[in-house]
Amino acid sequence: MNGEQTRSATDDPAFAEGPWTVFSATRRASEVIAAPLSAEDAGAQSMPDASPVKWHLAHTSWFFEVFVLTPACPGYRVFDERFSQLFNSYYQTLGVPFERHARGLLTRPSLDQVLAYRRHVNEALEDALQNDRLSAALEKIVELGVHHEQQHQELMLTDIKHLFFQNPLKPAYRETDLCEITPQSTYWRDFAGGIHGMGHAHPGFCFDNETPAHSVLLRDFSLASRPVSNREYRQFVDDGGYRDARLWLADGWSCIRQRGWDRPLYWSEDLATEFTLHGQQAIDPNRPVVHLSFFEADAYARWAGARLPTEFEWERAAQLSRDGAPQLAFSSRTELHPADLRPETFSAYDEVWTWTASPYLAYPGFAASADAVGEYNGKFMCNQWVLRGGSLATPAGHLRPSYRNFFPADARWQFSGLRLARS
Repeated sequence: MNGEQTRSATDDPAFAEGPWTVFSATRRASEVIAAPLSAEDAGAQSMPDASPVKWHLAHTSWFFEVFVLTPACPGYRVFDERFSQLFNSYYQTLGVPFERHARGLLTRPSLDQVLAYRRHVNEALEDALQNDRLSAALEKIVELGVHHEQQHQELMLTDIKHLFFQNPLKPAYRETDLCEITPQSTYWRDFAGGIHGMGHAHPGFCFDNETPAHSVLLRDFSLASRPVSNREYRQFVDDGGYRDARLWLADGWSCIRQRGWDRPLYWSEDLATEFTLHGQQAIDPNRPVVHLSFFEADAYARWAGARLPTEFEWERAAQLSRDGAPQLAFSSRTELHPADLRPETFSAYDEVWTWTASPYLAYPGFAASADAVGEYNGKFMCNQWVLRGGSLATPAGHLRPSYRNFFPADARWQFSGLRLARS
């Protein structure tokens, strides 16, 4: 996901309510996501790219303990010194992290101990915030930690889904029958080219990979009014799209051949059902196709006689349809599966992440900070592709035109889909 460093002041509108209010609400939301899980569910890891929910709960607490409480609160008692290695994700300047692929082997600490760790951190940070013991700079780190935890909330849902998919019982995270979606027609929205400002240039929070704001030259382009549907992607499958090497980038063709891909990640072999957070469900032809890799999205776009948008084309469309950004709240949703809830006015946002044709690179003038918090983004600007928008699992406060998500081209366990573009 996005990185863990910001250069903005603590002027996020949400923080006008007070840092403690936002912090505590975010911490509760993580525990709401974990609440339906057993201790066994929360401790298992389905693949190296995913993490156990228990680890997510602990790592987000580690962040506040390491970056706020330890430096700011003399006399703060670290919950368990051993956790500094166990729940460090990738901060090499803070020591050697426990191996990512082996997080599922951490049967201890128990889930109860991790929840006790969270309470310990919450109480200490509540005291620091409510008694004004934090500097303005450290309050910014608290704000950063809130957004960091919200990113992990989305990962918790996608990682749970991938874990449950490995189980022959195909368990449901939440028992719900999905409703049928009404078909949506498609039209093309034209956008004028020219020199346009990109990147974060507004008050409020952003990650450092959204900066600095800069100008980009765009040609005229068009963007489809909605994401590609299951029905449309099924046509690609039926037409032999996974067997036609001409449609695929070389690395993509090698990937699908080596891994035996012939359909989206969670579709059944007979193309009749798909696995969801509500268990196995009939594929609704009118819902957005989801859990595609960049390779699959790119091949489909070529088959359809179109292309993927660049990240700056998407951002320009989002700038001009900003009022159409859906304010999703996954904790209050009955359905945890993408629907095409198209507003009456054009919106660049969907309930699936939009793969773009842009590699994940630094903006002109970008420089990561020299401290440990700035370690994340810069070193990952290689061999990744940018996704834009958000998904049904994305916290609403992350839906801004400049937000940049990124994953390797073969990643498809996220809620990723595609929107077609053309020149």
